[in-house]
Amino acid sequence: MAHRNYLFTSESVSEGHPDKICDQISDTIVDIYLAADPYARVACETLATTNRVVLAGEVRGPSSITPEQLIAATRETIREIGYEQDGFHWETAKIDCYLHAQSADIAVGVDAAGAKDEGAGDQGIMFGYACRETDVLMPAPILWSHRILKSLSEARRSGITDILGPDAKSQVTLEYVDGHPVRATSVLVSTQHSEKAKQSDIRDLVREHVLKVLPEGWMPPEDKFYVNPTGRFVIGGPDGDAGLTGRKIIVDTYGGAAPHGGGAFSGKDPTKVDRSAAYAMRYLAKNVVAAGLAERCTLQVSYAIGLSHPLSLYVDTHGTGEVDEAKIASMLMEMVNLSPRGIREKLQLNRPIYKRSASYGHFGRDPEADGGFSWERTDLVPELKAAFGA
Repeated sequence: MAHRNYLFTSESVSEGHPDKICDQISDTIVDIYLAADPYARVACETLATTNRVVLAGEVRGPSSITPEQLIAATRETIREIGYEQDGFHWETAKIDCYLHAQSADIAVGVDAAGAKDEGAGDQGIMFGYACRETDVLMPAPILWSHRILKSLSEARRSGITDILGPDAKSQVTLEYVDGHPVRATSVLVSTQHSEKAKQSDIRDLVREHVLKVLPEGWMPPEDKFYVNPTGRFVIGGPDGDAGLTGRKIIVDTYGGAAPHGGGAFSGKDPTKVDRSAAYAMRYLAKNVVAAGLAERCTLQVSYAIGLSHPLSLYVDTHGTGEVDEAKIASMLMEMVNLSPRGIREKLQLNRPIYKRSASYGHFGRDPEADGGFSWERTDLVPELKAAFGA
């Protein structure tokens, strides 16, 4: 039987964290290719270390896109994040591009041909999750961890404060009673700062943003509010710790509150089911919860490389479901074509919408007019309610 009373912790990292820099650069490359050709293929990995960035991977797209263009876009992404430091500077960093043509062996299994539909770009399992803990149907610890850092980032970017650097991490621990969050027992924020900043000033600034994000009365005791526990965080970003694409998959999803299939999102075009099917599972789980069919919902889907339809779809409502889980699974399969092409068309994923998703979580965001975060829509709710009489 599941625990009902417990503490649970999730963490987030800012857009200036070394791994998140790499995620944003990799998704910048994806967006460039999809803007030029909606059916381009991209699998881009980025490495960042002291004043150096390396791009590697496989692409298939217009020859008009040059390494020089990709390097210039990489510099612009670093500039937008805010890195103008001796150890990592958008203007002086050495950037190498080793992207090359996609493997023909992979292409033949994935491409549609004759009567064969487009196949999955790899085997794998993907999960989706939603719950009623927050207004965006996300687990509270990860959502508030994201929002604390985003609030600090907005203050830094707007010029309200000049003592913060781009690199930061947060961690929120909540107490759950009878399965529902009731208070924060601790909050941890580590943020890069200028040489001139006093620890007390940083603490006061961070407290202001934590209070803005947490529900009223949820601020933990002062001795459980941790800010820069080491006492100093001046050297940050890739100069302090090397970064790689795809190393923050739990930050990107549900903060550990739900399973993860293991595949990263950033740097991958939407034919890669690691990305598109995970988005589809979030979309379906969110609609199930929004329709009132369950308080919590976990979905799992599985694929085989080259095959167009999933091997399985699993639904778990964690004992909160109002209807039979097998019937939910059957209805979801009827409502949405879960082939790679079906997902891309349903969620309109062949657009340059990915760089914005690469920091502060891929889920729990607002759907945007140009198709960004389309997987956060709840447009299936009327159909689900009608199907189950909810």
